[in-house]
This record gives sequence, C-alpha cells and structure tokens, in this order.
Amino acid sequence: MNRDTATGLLDRLHKAQNEFYAGGPGAALQQLLAPDITWTVPGDNRIAGTYRGLEDVLGYFRKRRDLADRTFQMKRRDVLVGDGDRIAALTDGFATIRNVDHRWSTVGLYDVIDQHITACWLLPLDQRAFDAIWAV
Repeated sequence: MNRDTATGLLDRLHKAQNEFYAGGPGAALQQLLAPDITWTVPGDNRIAGTYRGLEDVLGYFRKRRDLADRTFQMKRRDVLVGDGDRIAALTDGFATIRNVDHRWSTVGLYDVIDQHITACWLLPLDQRAFDAIWAV
C-alpha cells in the first residue's frame, strides 16, 4: 500500500472515530470497518481485550467514548507503510477522564482489505501510564 492511500484511509478512520467519540452516530465509522474485524487492546484496564466482529468493536468504541465522557480525540502523527496491506500509525490520544486531562501515544497496526480495516492491534508506548488512564 502506498503512503498516500494509507494516510487517506487513516485520516478518514480517525475523523470518523473522533466524530463518534464526540457523540456522533457512527455511520461513517461503520463504513470503514470490515464486518469480521478484530481489534486488540493490551493491558490491565477497562478497555483491554480482543473484540471480534463489527458489533463487538463498536461496543468497545462506545465504552471508550462513555468512559471519557465524549472528550476522547485522536491525532495521527506518522504513518509507516510497506509491501502488502498493513499500516502502522503513531497516534496521540487525548481525553478528560474523571475530571483529569490525559494524553498518551500509541502505535496502531492495521490490516486492510479493499479499503476496510480488518484488524487493529493497539500498542501503547507507555503501557503502565495507559493502564492508569483507563484504570480498572
């Protein structure tokens, strides 16, 4: 996948996610996700787990939105592409959780087929801090 294609897809994904996290309906988000998507979040926190299927992944997104009281936003910093249909993206997250402003960085590893996200593995750069932000 070339860099422009990957960047365009991730920009659409993050825009749709940010709209959804702010309280939007999520129709644009659903159009970018494959029906059999898998989304994996590591750690020991309220959002950790492996989510399978569109409804399960959307449930995870709703949980994240609700825990952050619709303040969660994402900003892509860099994209890495190569041969094949896998993208790596360095992304910053921002949210106010329990009246405390938080910021963190993750690498998202995405599998893509026909411009649809089929899998994501979220890799926090500081797992301990990420777990504290999304504490159990």
